[in-house]
Amino acid sequence: MPRNIWSGAISFGLVTVPISVASATEDHSIRFHQYHLEDMGRVRVRKYCEIEDREVDQGEIGKGYQLTKEQVIPISDEELRDLPLPTAKAIEIVAFVPLDSVDPLKIGEGYYLAPSGQVAAKPYKLLRMALARSSKVAVAKYAWSGRERLGLLRVREDVIVLHAMRWPDEIRSPEELLPPPVELSGDEIDGALALMDSMTREDLEGEDFQDSYTEALSQIIEAKREHREPPKLAEPESKPGQIVDLMAALNESVQQARASRGEDADVHELPKKAAKKQPTKKTAAKKAAAKKTSGRRPRSA
Repeated sequence: MPRNIWSGAISFGLVTVPISVASATEDHSIRFHQYHLEDMGRVRVRKYCEIEDREVDQGEIGKGYQLTKEQVIPISDEELRDLPLPTAKAIEIVAFVPLDSVDPLKIGEGYYLAPSGQVAAKPYKLLRMALARSSKVAVAKYAWSGRERLGLLRVREDVIVLHAMRWPDEIRSPEELLPPPVELSGDEIDGALALMDSMTREDLEGEDFQDSYTEALSQIIEAKREHREPPKLAEPESKPGQIVDLMAALNESVQQARASRGEDADVHELPKKAAKKQPTKKTAAKKAAAKKTSGRRPRSA
């Protein structure tokens, strides 16, 4: 059972729902420590005061905001705890919106909200059922870890989930990253849609959605623990190359996707872009004569 990381209440108009918060996810990544290569002694980071030129313990350390290079404004834990914010002890719902109106880029970590005690059971169920029936999500404000945050509340199975959200001014504009303007044919777009259709799935289960990196790393660690050679890992079957013919690459990708799913790979080729007809010498001569007599004309917008 996940441990509680915060306790408070959901504020829904005049309705209050006491809740406890637990993380909805867990990290299975393999983590490394730093070691001195010569004798494998653990390398640790020590907290050091640059003015007194000595190491300090946790009881001597506080928070501060650097106003200038020479001036630091100290902020105590008591001052942070006593901030006059309604969200300091509650998750305050401020709006309800359709889920598709929220940019996924704003959505962060997820947390389960559990009703705290028997008194919370009825208002918790009320909010959960109202969210489920409305097909909307709630946008809320709350204060954790020394800052006020935006949150998104939705229903997953029979539980209310809180997702941390980023403020609008925390999202960078992608304008500088946009590619130069290019032209795409209808056939190329149809080819991309055909590839998407061949890769469409009903769920995210199976070997394609397993953490191969962590599994391979575990095999290496286990082999070294047993003083044997680590297993040789298979090379990827193909490596991405330079795109030369976009339509040919789409055709081949569709066939590979269908073959990997056990479907008939002998599919009809995607429509190819028709080649432009070369003008005959007679027509070209006529055009050249017309240009000499009429001069250049501006292109129409």
